[in-house]
This record gives sequence, structure tokens and C-alpha cells, in this order.
Amino acid sequence: MQAESTERQIRKVERLIKEAKLPRAKTLDGFDLSKQPSLSPGRLKELAQGDFLDNCENLLIFGIPGSGKTHLSSGLSREWCLRGRRVFYTTAAALVQELLVAKRDLKLNEMIKKLDSFEAIVIDDISYVPYTRDETDVLLCFWLQDTKLGAWSLQQFGFFKLENIFKDPMTTRAAIDRLVHHSTILELTESYRQKYAKTGRKRRKKRRNQKTPNVPQASRACGSTLSVAASLQASRAVQLVQTRKLICTDEREN
Repeated sequence: MQAESTERQIRKVERLIKEAKLPRAKTLDGFDLSKQPSLSPGRLKELAQGDFLDNCENLLIFGIPGSGKTHLSSGLSREWCLRGRRVFYTTAAALVQELLVAKRDLKLNEMIKKLDSFEAIVIDDISYVPYTRDETDVLLCFWLQDTKLGAWSLQQFGFFKLENIFKDPMTTRAAIDRLVHHSTILELTESYRQKYAKTGRKRRKKRRNQKTPNVPQASRACGSTLSVAASLQASRAVQLVQTRKLICTDEREN
């Protein structure tokens, strides 16, 4: 009986992860917490439990590009699925397009109600894409009606710059008010990609220095000349062999 129960739980978790449409290979264990000194391991463990979702609270993840916002939000979403919670993971651009299609088909309220059935809605890259007026209207409509937004991943630019998305001050104030209400804010201050790029350049430069000895310029030129001469000799030898083969073939035919 216990084995059957365990098997059912495993299948349930697999179904929840598949339904959530999470990015692959982005787990919380794979998130390098040492690169983000502003994050507390205890706080991250507490968020992974997902108890704040029961109170319909929000989680906002701010950070510069390459700081791991997508990795962190995806890793937390996976942890919530492992604990049996229904999660819907999407990018802001994809969500806006789905909302626009639902509005066109007069099914916007139906879609919002469907999304509200999830315990957490995780929206990534809210601030990377410029939006038209129609897009901001459906996004705000969803934003103000849904009470289970879960986690938002935003580029680090400050709340006041949300006006670049919502176009006018009044709408921006309504969005910020909804966003920060009962919210936990995480700020990622270091960029993984920039660090790895710098480290990679240093390693490649070190490998090149190790492979390339300090040879004087004249010696390098001499070596290049010898290499060219050797290539010419090899080419002539091949041509000579081919010529001899042709001569032998002609003699046999005659």
C-alpha cells in the first residue's frame, strides 16, 4: 500500500511539473546562492515551502540581466510543484498574447477564471517587452482581477519606470499598488553571465599563453618559410607519383 501511495505521489508531481510548463534543468539546488550575497538561505528555504501562497501574497524578483531571475523563479516553482501545488509558469509576452486572443474571442473572463484555479502564477520577464495599449489593458485587467499571482520576475529598473509599460501615471499607480500589496521583494544584484564571461576570457587567454611559447619574430618567420617549403615539396611528390602512374598505365595499354 505504501509503495502504491508513493507511486501515485510521484505521478502527481510529474503531472504538476508538466502542467506548469517549467524551463528545463533550472532547479533551486542548481542556483548558486553564493553569487547573490543579498539573498538569505533561510529566507529562500522559507519561500520554497510556499506557505505565503496560502495567503495570496506576491513574490517580486528584481535583478539586472543575467542575474538569475528566471532560474530562481523556475526553481521555486518546481519546489512548489514537488509539494503538490498547481503552478502556471509563463513569460509576460506569451501571457499577453493569450489574453488578447481570449479578449478577441470574448472569453477573457473565462480565461482569467481558469488561471485563478492555479495556486501560483509565475510571470517571467515582465519588463523586457514594450507593450501596446491593447496589451497593457488586458494585462492590467488580469493583474487587478487575479488574486494568486505568485511570483513576478522583473528587470531591475525601479517601480517608477513601470510607466514605460502602463503608459499613464494613473494606471501605473494602480499596477504598483496591486503589485506591492502583501509582497515579498527579492533583489539580485550580481550578473552570472558577466562573471562567467570575464572568467571565460581569462581562462582562454591563459590557455593561449600556455600553448604559444615565446618565440622570436624572426624564428616564427623562418618556421613559416620552412612550413611552406615542406608543403610545396609534398605537393610535388604527390604530382610525381600520379604522373608515374599515368605513364605506367599508358605503357601497358601500348
